[in-house]
Amino acid sequence: MKPALFRFFLTLTLLPFLWTAAGAQAVGFPELGSALPGRTDATYLDLARMVIPDLAADQDGFYRGGLPIEMRHIERPDGGGSPPETSGFSNAAVLAIKAGGKDRLAMLFDLGDSPDSAEGYAVLALYDVTAKPKLLDAVNVALDRGTYFREPGKLSVSANDDVLITMSAHFNSSQNYVITPLIMVRDDKFELIDMIYTFDENLCAYSRKQDVAFQAIAEGKSYAAIKVTVTEATVLNGESCDDTPPRPESHEISVTYHWDKKTSRYIKDSDTLDKLAGENAKRF
Repeated sequence: MKPALFRFFLTLTLLPFLWTAAGAQAVGFPELGSALPGRTDATYLDLARMVIPDLAADQDGFYRGGLPIEMRHIERPDGGGSPPETSGFSNAAVLAIKAGGKDRLAMLFDLGDSPDSAEGYAVLALYDVTAKPKLLDAVNVALDRGTYFREPGKLSVSANDDVLITMSAHFNSSQNYVITPLIMVRDDKFELIDMIYTFDENLCAYSRKQDVAFQAIAEGKSYAAIKVTVTEATVLNGESCDDTPPRPESHEISVTYHWDKKTSRYIKDSDTLDKLAGENAKRF
């Protein structure tokens, strides 16, 4: 399947995530040529060109450019693949956040397939737009074929700080595999907290779906705890199939990340989600 066609079908598959986020008016998709809110001297295209310097609109209003600036991968410095030599998109996902008590703007650009990796290449960029726009940090957050902000896009963990939530996914005719990173901003740099792996499948006799919910829980520390709950539901399809279906059921799997002052990072209270990822890998 061609990359552009794959991303079209992937977007259709993920529309519930995107529509819900848009309905919450958290993540926006402004036209790149439009001005920043309350500004006449800067556009979203100006911000995008800090990542892809030669980005320009073609005659159809589609924006194309060459290689982005060099950047690390969010998981590890040597992670991820190389960026595509050329990239194009019509808009970018935009999210206003708080970081260290300061107003910041995050933008997510899915640049397409990497030439040397099964993962795509997606840039998460952090800007200060309170005065003259400035690029503070940029990382590749692609962990699979297509990358987006995941509902709710951000989670407030203090009066001064938000944690970002993105997602990368790929699918085939009966399976949908999703990786969801939790990303915080410290000293105007992105830091990975952890990644949640979920897996949906729709087989002849049944479907199994794993939904993820996020909750911030204040506990008197610098940052609130983050509770991640995966609800796994197995539903029979009512079809007569050769294989015996599992019993219909629904159960929750939860992990809470607590801020540890000594190590200056979030630490999870169990390996339950890691075990779930291992079980999902066996089914994939």
